[in-house]
Amino acid sequence: VQLQASGGGLVQPGGSLRLSCAASGSILSINIMGWYRQPPGKQRELVADISNGGSTIYADSVKGRFTVSWDGAKNTVYLQMNSLKPEDTGVYYCHGGPAYMAWGKPGGYWGQGTQVTVSS
Repeated sequence: VQLQASGGGLVQPGGSLRLSCAASGSILSINIMGWYRQPPGKQRELVADISNGGSTIYADSVKGRFTVSWDGAKNTVYLQMNSLKPEDTGVYYCHGGPAYMAWGKPGGYWGQGTQVTVSS
């Protein structure tokens, strides 16, 4: 399984970004996909997970601002980030796997990180 993340960049506070993560390879076992982030000097933390049935989990810090979605036809998960704050800065990683490994847990397969910087 390969996960390819894209879409990071530099944005001003209050701005928006959309991250994408495309899965390829032996993906039949993947029924959870999502995003973690690692702020500078901190540990990796959950941002959002989504199941192939559409259930979602969000970190409290991003509820109401971020939206995770999954396009099954494209095997791609998205993270729409609105009203970005400087504390959203970090390296964002996508992950995916079976539920027992990946639902609300930092398990499964991982993509490379993509940098998100929120700064004026």
